[in-house]
Amino acid sequence: MLFKQKQKTLSPYAGLYDIVVPKDHKLRKLKDLVDFSFVYDELKDKYSHDNGRGATCPVVMFKFLILKAMYDLSDVDLVQRTLSDMAFKFFLDMNPEDEVICSSSLTKFRRTRLKDTELLDMLLKKTTEIAYEKGVIKSNALIVDSTHTSSKYRMKTPISALKELSKGLRRTVYNFDETFKEKMPKKNQEEILSKEIDYSKHLIEIVENLPKIQLSSEVTSKLNLLKEFLDDIENDITLSKDKEAKVGHKDADTSFLGYKSHLAMTEERIVVSATVTTGEKPDGKELKKLVNKAREAGVQVESVIGDAAYSEKNNIEFCREEGIDLVSRLSKTVTHGNERSSGEFEFNKDADRYVCKQGHMSIKKSVNGKKRREAEGSQMVETYFFDVEKCKVCPQKEGCYKEGARTKSYSVTIKSHTHQAHEDYQNTEEFKEKAKVRYMIEAKNSELKSSHGYDKTKYSGLFGMEMQSAVTLFTVNLKRIMTLLEG
Repeated sequence: MLFKQKQKTLSPYAGLYDIVVPKDHKLRKLKDLVDFSFVYDELKDKYSHDNGRGATCPVVMFKFLILKAMYDLSDVDLVQRTLSDMAFKFFLDMNPEDEVICSSSLTKFRRTRLKDTELLDMLLKKTTEIAYEKGVIKSNALIVDSTHTSSKYRMKTPISALKELSKGLRRTVYNFDETFKEKMPKKNQEEILSKEIDYSKHLIEIVENLPKIQLSSEVTSKLNLLKEFLDDIENDITLSKDKEAKVGHKDADTSFLGYKSHLAMTEERIVVSATVTTGEKPDGKELKKLVNKAREAGVQVESVIGDAAYSEKNNIEFCREEGIDLVSRLSKTVTHGNERSSGEFEFNKDADRYVCKQGHMSIKKSVNGKKRREAEGSQMVETYFFDVEKCKVCPQKEGCYKEGARTKSYSVTIKSHTHQAHEDYQNTEEFKEKAKVRYMIEAKNSELKSSHGYDKTKYSGLFGMEMQSAVTLFTVNLKRIMTLLEG
């Protein structure tokens, strides 16, 4: 049963907050900046209102997620820190002596209360509204880019990941007291997931019962990470690694397993719209969504600034129709494709190669008609070749690979005079001047990864990535707004 958060009862210790939480503490400023009651209004329909035990107010649960994003803590460590961190309790509207929630409540909140909500759009729209109310957004340009987040399972199987985590836990225990080696369980030697899970559980049970081990924060941190990983495997990953994570390519030689966050931010470095996809998706296809979501959030978009990945033909036409200046250098290989195979092959501008719908990248390309085109202004054809051995066993080969064929290729025609207007625009001083701010979004991507753990997923699946993105971008935006307000 859901009740709104109750006002704090009069506590004899309430005065402690004025002593131990400084006026300029970022959590105090954040609490003053945002009225979090909007969370209750958005999530109240996810709860029963007439039966069951009283549930913790969703505002409090959501604030826990904000703290988790700000300080990059596991659920257990977050709850433990809240027990003694007065700034945390102040931010959560708790009395100093109040008990805190069980860490498992956070897991349930994420999986049951946030599911099927447009959380990402809702939170970005809220921070954009706050930014406009405070007068910190003045530009009408969107800077767009994507950043990748590797799955926490990476290219490893759950068995390998479990072994790595349990090994780290044992090492930390031995550093605390080498005599505990004699108490450790026998390692699992078989490549069977169920047996590795049993071993990990046995290891956790023994470590938790070691004398004085709770005195070591390093040990408890490693212990909690192993527990969370086990919980994810048993709830989401029953057979292998993250099933929804896909292989994407940073360049021709570097790949990752995970997801992409496609971001659009203003020149004030406030992220106003975002989409989340699996790792193999191209950047350019998300531009129209980003612009429309930014407009829904209240942004008057006059310019869009991005790299060559956004200069697809459809994007150029869309921006012209909407009266938007597209500041993206023309990449002819991107803007022209074989309409017959539209949707089956996508161009990866970082690797300068085409990628099939299964995620396999072409291994080489050839160019026909180059000399004639340069001499006569006629068309040129680029042909991209794929690894036929992969095609033979590809689960999506039907209609793509002809059984028995020795090669598999994909050709694109590049027309010489198409997009002349955009080519002319990108040579103007206006284009060059606007393009100078594109670096800002790369700095934002770096901030997300270095300060907020955005380089690796915290949860499994596309929904988990969307939730991580929503809370992290909400937090980063609020921090940026506070910085701008401070001048």
